[in-house]
Amino acid sequence: MDPRRARDPRLARVDPRLQRGPSTLPTPPPQQQSGSIQGATQWSTNGAYMTSQSMVPNIPLQQVDTVSENAVAGPSTPANNAGSSAYKPRPLFCVVCASNQNRSMEGHYVLHKAGHRVVSYGTGSAVRLPGSSIDKPNIYSFGTPYNSIYEELSAKDPRLYTANGLLQMLDRNRRIKLAPERWQDSKTVADVVITCEERCFDAVCDDLLSRGGEFNKPVHVINIEIKDNHEEALIAGKAMLDLAAAIEISQDIDEDIDRILQVQQERHPHSLLHAIAFY
Repeated sequence: MDPRRARDPRLARVDPRLQRGPSTLPTPPPQQQSGSIQGATQWSTNGAYMTSQSMVPNIPLQQVDTVSENAVAGPSTPANNAGSSAYKPRPLFCVVCASNQNRSMEGHYVLHKAGHRVVSYGTGSAVRLPGSSIDKPNIYSFGTPYNSIYEELSAKDPRLYTANGLLQMLDRNRRIKLAPERWQDSKTVADVVITCEERCFDAVCDDLLSRGGEFNKPVHVINIEIKDNHEEALIAGKAMLDLAAAIEISQDIDEDIDRILQVQQERHPHSLLHAIAFY
């Protein structure tokens, strides 16, 4: 051995046998599987450890996408769950009489007041209202505003037309819509048509047949036989309301219509007719 190496401790060789003992450095923990904290520790040469990455859980990409979608969509609702019932649009009712004045407008009034979707029409060639005598009716064309008719009759003979109820009827009508409308000129596609006498029922069915059914849209035509006076119209309005309520809550009107009409006939005195036509 070189004498200088023995004298100088910096040049002294380390005995290899001294390096075979156990290391005083702590053993790093084994790396955890997917889903654990990645890169939580790194060991330094002096035995200390430090964090090398942010302690973010290793969430699979598919799970992250699912969480993000849920955060955007919000909690699930019954409408999104499997097996939920399909959306059912509310039916549109159409009430039809001869002049779109008394019976059809009473039905329009009570159904609208109850929250149903409803329109009304007349099937006659003109609007006819009682006059000073049976052979002198007041005749107007469809589209003449109710308010104009009201003012004209009020100027003619307010006492007469108040006594027979025409002014009260017209006052109600002008609060519902502008003017009487004719069925044959309408373009509305209804789900249920309620007519107020058999000749109106026949007129509606014949008109629908003449249109050719180009939309292939079925419509239930139901006739409730009603005498054309204010008292009978008022009674029939309640019957229309029961009929509309039963149809509204039905999940399948095509399947339930026979049962609905049977119950209607048992509860109300009016005779009924029913047909299925197409728009």
